[in-house]
Amino acid sequence: METAHKRPNYILIWIYLAVLTAAELGLAFELPITANVKLALLLFLAVWKALLVGLYFMHLKFEKWNLRMLAIIPIPLALILLFAGMSESIW
Repeated sequence: METAHKRPNYILIWIYLAVLTAAELGLAFELPITANVKLALLLFLAVWKALLVGLYFMHLKFEKWNLRMLAIIPIPLALILLFAGMSESIW
């Protein structure tokens, strides 16, 4: 038997996504920080936005745990690629 879930506030999630996008733009174009720190911060914001989209707009928040794992497994792979790219820029 399935239980009904509370409908999320999609407008509020959209506002969060717009604020995160504005933060990414400000970080990318305005802040004078090193490239590696900028890359790490931008990746953090991108993962945060992807989690919001996945959890609320793709309704993963209301799914069983095994289906959530299909979306979570690629995250460590993305982190490996991030650190590989950061190590390339050092050398």
